[in-house]
Amino acid sequence: MLIKGSRRYNLRHNTELTASPEVGRMINGQALGAVSKLRYGICRMSFNGCEVIAVHNALVYLGIPKPLTDIAFYMERFRVLMGFFGCNAYKLGKALKHFGAECSRVKTPDDSKAFIITFWTGRRLLSSVHTVFCIRKENGIEVYNRYNSSHGAELCGSMDEVAAKKKTIAVYSIENLPQNP
Repeated sequence: MLIKGSRRYNLRHNTELTASPEVGRMINGQALGAVSKLRYGICRMSFNGCEVIAVHNALVYLGIPKPLTDIAFYMERFRVLMGFFGCNAYKLGKALKHFGAECSRVKTPDDSKAFIITFWTGRRLLSSVHTVFCIRKENGIEVYNRYNSSHGAELCGSMDEVAAKKKTIAVYSIENLPQNP
């Protein structure tokens, strides 16, 4: 018997869905489309899947895409309070390395071409956190899955705009170059 919210239950649920997110495409808007129906921990990814989606988007950027269901299954071991609070932001590097990405945790992404950043959405310890994958471009920073309802990447002018001037929790610089730039 599988317990609802367990790793195995979620894997079965996520793999039995007829419409899964397409492998190899960036995901934006975790409350939209097939990704919103996937489970992570005790919730649907529309509520707590931003860390899983950020790792997925980083792997797509690097040209080493993996099915979102596989990434979610691996990252279930890093859940916070059965996944209600998503994933432990300090374990994202471990997940990235597991799937073949070279990364390092840094204080700021100032020198990073691509990075994952986790930040508070309101007051520290009294609000939720959000995690996004970003690519530095000539005209700004391209942010993936910035909001639940984002239909595409959003261009921000600065790091303050990316995190809405909120406190940063963790930043992972993606160090290998994309295989398909």
